[in-house]
Amino acid sequence: MRAVVQRVSRASVSVDGAQVSAIGPGLLVLVGVGVEDDETDVRWLADKVRALRIFPDNSSVMNRSVQESNGAVLAVSQFTLHGDARRGRRPSYITAAPPEGAEPLYRAFIERLRAAGIEVGEGVFQAHMEVELVNDGPVTILLDSKKAF
Repeated sequence: MRAVVQRVSRASVSVDGAQVSAIGPGLLVLVGVGVEDDETDVRWLADKVRALRIFPDNSSVMNRSVQESNGAVLAVSQFTLHGDARRGRRPSYITAAPPEGAEPLYRAFIERLRAAGIEVGEGVFQAHMEVELVNDGPVTILLDSKKAF
């Protein structure tokens, strides 16, 4: 699984002009599920997002997690994170999981964060979404479960 993690002051997702989810301070997490991903990848990614120390402590040092900061997570599915643009001008998405394989793992990622006590908003799977955010810092981290093992 791949993720782009952005520390935000606020973020929201709209579909067809209607806001479907919004958070205040926390993390916007764009989540891409690959064809080889499974529950091991879900656990690794959710635990990494939950514990990633990218929020300031009382000394303004990035030393606190979203959980320790009482922040929220807005999780948005994004198969294009598996786009391979090394050749030509049109990215290939053959390593992205098909919807029937990706959605259960995306939902498991959300549920694992919720089980840890984190407020989680979510986008609409397979919908054309408009994502708005205010990146705080800016702080942006790239995660890939296949590079973790």
